[in-house]
Amino acid sequence: MADAFWCLVEDDRQGTPKRVMAEVLGEAARLGGPVEAVWLTDRASEEGLRHLAEWGASRIWLCEHPALAPYRGEVWVPVLAELVQRETPRALFGPVTSRQRECLARLAARLGVGLAADCVALARDGDRLVATRPVYAGKVLAKVTWARPPWIATLRPNVFRPAEAQAGRTAPVERPAVTVPEGRLRFVERREEVSTGLPELTEAEIVLSGGRGMKGPENYVLLEELARVLPNCAVGASRAAVDAGWRPHRFQIGQTGRTISPKLYMGFGVSGAIQHLAGMRTSKVIVAVNKDPEAPIFKIADYGIVADLFEVVPALTEEFKRLLERS
Repeated sequence: MADAFWCLVEDDRQGTPKRVMAEVLGEAARLGGPVEAVWLTDRASEEGLRHLAEWGASRIWLCEHPALAPYRGEVWVPVLAELVQRETPRALFGPVTSRQRECLARLAARLGVGLAADCVALARDGDRLVATRPVYAGKVLAKVTWARPPWIATLRPNVFRPAEAQAGRTAPVERPAVTVPEGRLRFVERREEVSTGLPELTEAEIVLSGGRGMKGPENYVLLEELARVLPNCAVGASRAAVDAGWRPHRFQIGQTGRTISPKLYMGFGVSGAIQHLAGMRTSKVIVAVNKDPEAPIFKIADYGIVADLFEVVPALTEEFKRLLERS
């Protein structure tokens, strides 16, 4: 459909769309035009289809095939390109995740159109779409537009207002005939990381980040204890901590790690290198705890505490417990 705004579904690999899709679908609806979801998966659940409809998808394009999982760009991109060229949507949006960063960049190159990556705002200007995205490690916000459709963009999580779910809403499910290539890469095995039981970094409303000041991997348990007290809270790390082997790379926040925009970011022992700031400076409220009063992170922090984090974190944990018990 030529005027449709398509939203590429990011799922949990278990047949359920991630919560960030409510933000992508909500922003597409705000921009106008029919909002449709495109889901490439090896298995979709009825619950997942229901969520997409309740979040505002007026139509769901479901491409279900065993070769579509796990994700491989050489398989996904030809399928998407065939579908886009056939149905000619006006735009194609996706959340900023590892696979969609790659997939939509490859798709834009294949179609010969522009890509606005890591957008923090979108606005209609007549018949044009204008995207706002950070550049130079987040120091500057650039406004860009497309020479021609489809407008392809990735949206930073926790920035856009999510769609309000409308219980009972339904959407027709289209199962288009597409050619799914085998690809040259063969899936050998999948290894699951041990879960901390906390939310993903990009989906959490509160993020606690530990830097070199944590002094060692064993001390991250302090942040995890505080995270379990707070609602929808995740624990991340700076590049220095990841490079030291204290935390796996999936917890890294920064230009070469995850980009986050939580309602509350709290950095403990994080100096605030440019690389790290690029991944979290759009957080709604920033709190920094560091013994060094000259740490660069204090320049962008809304609240700063010059103190020993090993005294501050336990005190915060006890205080939040007390406050939440009273409420």
